Amino acid sequence: MTEPRVRRDPAFALLALYESALPEVYGYLLSRCGNRTLAEELTSETFLGAVRECHKEVATPVSTAWLIGVARHKLADHWRRREREERGLRLVHEAEQESTDPWDAHLDAMLAHQVLESLGAHHQAALTLRYVDGLGVPEVATHLGRSVHATEALLVRARAAFRRAYQEKEGRDA
Repeated sequence: MTEPRVRRDPAFALLALYESALPEVYGYLLSRCGNRTLAEELTSETFLGAVRECHKEVATPVSTAWLIGVARHKLADHWRRREREERGLRLVHEAEQESTDPWDAHLDAMLAHQVLESLGAHHQAALTLRYVDGLGVPEVATHLGRSVHATEALLVRARAAFRRAYQEKEGRDA
């Protein structure tokens, strides 16, 4: 009589990876959102999603890079939710669009981070994905669930809002 085969739980692979991946996933999220509580929540959502993935019949191999990809999606989802909430609470007044936008100025990193946090979620998401993560406009559009043209327009507005807020804050701090 043959012994019954026991399928090894794939979550054990995740458990082995957890200690080394946790600081990387948390650090990735914290550096992009700047809020410890939010970074902790999104980190836990990332690992819960990984556990769910491990228990699927055909599971994706879990790695730190895969977890960071999941974390990027969780952060984009958070920004989309926040954008919908903000849109429901206030009327959006869009600034005039500028046709040329040199985006190669040297910025004070701490001030830039504060200004980025003060922007709306949709602007934060677009600027972070494009300039912090270095994604191209098509990838940013995919993450935000928008068309490429809508994302380009969003980036123009986001850069203009960032510039105004940065100059205003820089003027107050000077």
